[in-house]
Amino acid sequence: MLKHRLIFGPIMIAALLGVVVLDGVLDHIDLTGAWAQDLFFGRTYLPSGLLLLVCFTGLMVLGARELCVIFRAKGVTIDTPVIMLSGLLGLVLFYAIPHWIDTQTAVAIYGSAMSGLFLATLIIHSRRGRTQGAIHAAAAGMFTFVYLGVLPGYLMAIRAWHSPWVLIAIIGITKACDIGAYFTGMAFGKHKLIPWLSPGKTWEGLIGGMVLSAGLAIGLAALGNYADATGYWVRDNGSREFVQVLYPLWFAGIAGLLIGLIGQFGDLAASLFKRDAGIKDSGKAIPGFGGVLDVIDSPIVTAPFAYWMLMLVRCL
Repeated sequence: MLKHRLIFGPIMIAALLGVVVLDGVLDHIDLTGAWAQDLFFGRTYLPSGLLLLVCFTGLMVLGARELCVIFRAKGVTIDTPVIMLSGLLGLVLFYAIPHWIDTQTAVAIYGSAMSGLFLATLIIHSRRGRTQGAIHAAAAGMFTFVYLGVLPGYLMAIRAWHSPWVLIAIIGITKACDIGAYFTGMAFGKHKLIPWLSPGKTWEGLIGGMVLSAGLAIGLAALGNYADATGYWVRDNGSREFVQVLYPLWFAGIAGLLIGLIGQFGDLAASLFKRDAGIKDSGKAIPGFGGVLDVIDSPIVTAPFAYWMLMLVRCL
């Protein structure tokens, strides 16, 4: 297992970095011509994160298939396309709702989408007179909308307003805790964290992982400040300007500790779902790691916290 992790871990990191680099290149493309600006609502630039949206869409589709395995293991009768649609609807809406729409309208759009999905789930489930399991099917759709839609949607919202390197930093800080906890736990772990849920996790591993996350956050913040990569986009009249914000290193360290901790909650939540369903891994798509859900479980849970930390740092 460790051998596979050491092989496929760097491959996934390299692939993610490649996507981020290409996605960042799109930020510097100027739209010329009336047709291009009309296509993007008068913008002179491409929406940030288009390439990442495509990749996230693929991951959510794979994650939805694995989630269906968990649901069916619990005896929930669901339709795989409905579960896929539930996750994609939450994700794409989070990204696609224009920033210039007022808050009330944005909330109404999101609420209408959830209501429509809820009704559609019931209609599709009850076709041909099927009534058994209707509540479970509707609940599964709403669960997927939040878990594979809203939560990763925060990552897309971060990308929409920040440099792609800010997003990669958040994912890296989150996964650093997983890596630090794994190796620290193997070397020094003696006290079980939650033995009834995840017997391999220890308090020593958690502390080691959080320390590594904090150290990485401080290092990345210092590098980002130096490279003028920390900040956010300000949009006005179809154009935009990047406003640099220097991230205080003490703030980065605290945020790194908390992101690492919350990421572990995400990992434990996924373990809770799998234990409830009586399965070990959500899938076998990634040797050494399990399924897609086993890889994204921690970053998607830290995403809302990271989003608000980035909003808060503007006020410091």
